[in-house]
Amino acid sequence: MPHCAYLARCNDNSLYAGYTTDLQAREAAHNQGKGARYTRARRPVKIVYFETFPSKQEAMRREYQFKQLSKKEREELVAKATPVHKP
Repeated sequence: MPHCAYLARCNDNSLYAGYTTDLQAREAAHNQGKGARYTRARRPVKIVYFETFPSKQEAMRREYQFKQLSKKEREELVAKATPVHKP
């Protein structure tokens, strides 16, 4: 089970940082209003960037790092990333 730190693009163009073990289920939860309070009023959301880690602790550490980044730094990460494609 991979542990992921991710960035999700909200409807207002903000980027939300989170942690999950299932990207598709987490995106669906956000879009059903079952995700974080921040994303409930900013739906729909789309996960646009993620990194995987062998442990929950490492992924949550990276999530914290995402949250410390400026909007510009988050946007730079997303811009350099390979687009997230879902089956």
